[in-house]
Amino acid sequence: MKFSEMPYERPDVEGLKKEITEFTESLKNADTYEEARDIFVRKDQLDRHVKTLSTLTYIRHSIDTRDEFYDGEMNFWNAAGPELMEYDEQWTRVLLDSKFRNELEAEFGEVIFLNAELELKSFKPEIIPLLQKENDLVTEYDKLIANSKFPFRGETSTVTKIGKYKTDADDDVRLEAWKADGKWYRDNKEKLDSIYDQLVHLRDEMGKKLGFEDFTGLGYCRMVRNCYDKNDVEKFRSAVVKYLVPIADSIYRKQAERLGKEYPMSFADNALMFRSGNPRPQGTSDEIIQAAKRFYDGLSPETGEFFRSMLECETMDLLAKEGKEGGGYCDGLTDYEMPFIFANFNGTSGDVETMTHEAGHAFAAWYNRKRIPLNTIWPSLEACEVHSMSMEFFGWKSAEDFFGPDARKFLYSHLATSVTFIPYGTMVDHFQHIVYEHPEYTPDQRHDEWKRLLGIYMPWMKLDGEIPFYSEGMGWQRQSHIYDVPFYYIDYCLAQTVALEFWAMIQDDYDNAWKHYMAYTEQGGSETFTKLLEKAGMDSPFNEETLRGVCEKAGKWLDDFDLTGIE
Repeated sequence: MKFSEMPYERPDVEGLKKEITEFTESLKNADTYEEARDIFVRKDQLDRHVKTLSTLTYIRHSIDTRDEFYDGEMNFWNAAGPELMEYDEQWTRVLLDSKFRNELEAEFGEVIFLNAELELKSFKPEIIPLLQKENDLVTEYDKLIANSKFPFRGETSTVTKIGKYKTDADDDVRLEAWKADGKWYRDNKEKLDSIYDQLVHLRDEMGKKLGFEDFTGLGYCRMVRNCYDKNDVEKFRSAVVKYLVPIADSIYRKQAERLGKEYPMSFADNALMFRSGNPRPQGTSDEIIQAAKRFYDGLSPETGEFFRSMLECETMDLLAKEGKEGGGYCDGLTDYEMPFIFANFNGTSGDVETMTHEAGHAFAAWYNRKRIPLNTIWPSLEACEVHSMSMEFFGWKSAEDFFGPDARKFLYSHLATSVTFIPYGTMVDHFQHIVYEHPEYTPDQRHDEWKRLLGIYMPWMKLDGEIPFYSEGMGWQRQSHIYDVPFYYIDYCLAQTVALEFWAMIQDDYDNAWKHYMAYTEQGGSETFTKLLEKAGMDSPFNEETLRGVCEKAGKWLDDFDLTGIE
């Protein structure tokens, strides 16, 4: 079924509450495992249907935030979701206490019970109004960004559309784009500050109502951190500063030499990899999709079948347009056993990277689409990001098809930005820990902290005030994850470390690397993050030597890369 044909009808919330209650009572009173299993599977079918309806709403609203119908449905789900959580909590308590727990664990895996325990720590009925308000504030932020408009070179631009100009080879155009983009954010500072300030205090209140010292503990539970804790993350951050920041710093110093710029460079100059311009994909968006089809057809029978299914069902929306939310994501339409890819193509190399990244998520979901229960299709988020960030490197095989004459530029810049991303992503995580440990901070104090962290994690950025917003320590406000999904960013850094492991394996033996990738992917969400890696023969990113080793190998590859003929 095509995405446009998938029906949507608002569910009866009271009816859903009744159904969940009936399942809960039936499980509590089950006399045999066969009976308990049947109830468990039927409850999962209901979860899949409810998830499909809420996901259809989210996708269609994010494609056009001006659509009045789906705007209303988003408001409905913002209120209904937390209400249903109360009934799911009751189900979860009975599931955990079930006399058939051992049999359920044996058939469906113990990770569902591990995650269920975290789920219980994340909810009490008294926080429902706070969750509803949180949902409304997140939607308000997303709509504000989606409907951004400002003049640029005689046209109306948005923070998504202007992206290609922010990497333009012309110094004047590039700087003008950064200033225009920064001015829009700066002009909306009061609104952005207000939304986030409310979110911080709401989340702090929720954390304390649930017995945590602050929101951080609750945030870790909500992110399903089931195999590591805050101390592990702090050690990872220290390793990034110790080993990776110097390598990233070296990459940017060489970039400054290529561009003929003084180090440290401005935000605008750091965005330009080569004097002749950053790599650009060849062809139209349709031609990029056809190149992706050729790549997936050649990668494996499974990936070929997967991508053809995506095309047939039209479960991709890729072009940037007015009213559309920024960024990219993949979600699942579980009633139809199909994933959906959302993106904002803007003519940059990011179009190809997003195509392979989100398709990495989508392939994992498609491959595991028949898993029961629903929450074992995908693992926790840092584990999910391994699927996507590693798939980007497997895409190197088709670099010439995607980029034509810019293929060599792409290979260098993709690895360079993959390495230099980790300090940025780690800084995002560090910033959020500070914010939630100090909910009393004013907006200006938060901006000051971001600016301080820039000096630690990104010393190659010149903070001279030339570009409003970014040089003033406010750049974190463009990172939607900070508003929408707190603590969802170290996930990318952990996953990028594993993806660099795959990159290193690809350099030695592509087919062997793919076997390890499939050994990782075929497990779905059946294990914790570290266990998935162990079973696939991969090293943990929490091992300091793992990060140091892969980054040193990537740094040497970049140092040895022949840039002859690339200006």
